[in-house]
Amino acid sequence: ANNMPYEIVAFEKADEVVAAYDAGRCDVYTTDASGLYAQRLKLTNPGDHKVLPEIISKEPLGPVVRQGDDEWFNIAKWTLNAMLNAEELGVTSENVDDMKSSDNPSIKRLLGVEGAFGEAIGLSNDWAYSIVKNVGNYEESFNANVGPDTPLGISRGVNALWSNGGFMYAPPVR
Repeated sequence: ANNMPYEIVAFEKADEVVAAYDAGRCDVYTTDASGLYAQRLKLTNPGDHKVLPEIISKEPLGPVVRQGDDEWFNIAKWTLNAMLNAEELGVTSENVDDMKSSDNPSIKRLLGVEGAFGEAIGLSNDWAYSIVKNVGNYEESFNANVGPDTPLGISRGVNALWSNGGFMYAPPVR
């Protein structure tokens, strides 16, 4: 699209690509963003290399389940939704116990204090409470596993909430 000349150097295995790039045989290495962050850790001097912030292709990553297992699909989907809702509502692993006494109906439904959403998807009504208590909301989980203070050092970018300039949002628990 930009009429820039380039020569493709292809390898059979990802580790061969990383070794060639690390040895200076390639000027650029491209793959999905999370893959770049992970492969960068294999370089001799990871801090000398930068993952560019521009996204040049759409390759979303997320939870998957095998086709035909609708119950497990619903649980996986609503687990992500619960974590996103918790972040948006300000519910964290640190304050989730206190938030159970919130007056906010959205928080009450999320944490199973009100309604029977958990039963509708085959879980206990405190299913989302357990997730947030043990794993955290989406931000906490992202930061703990791949975020800026981890070896991967990935910034939220498009993985931020919609209200913070990202694409992440979830339907309410109802």
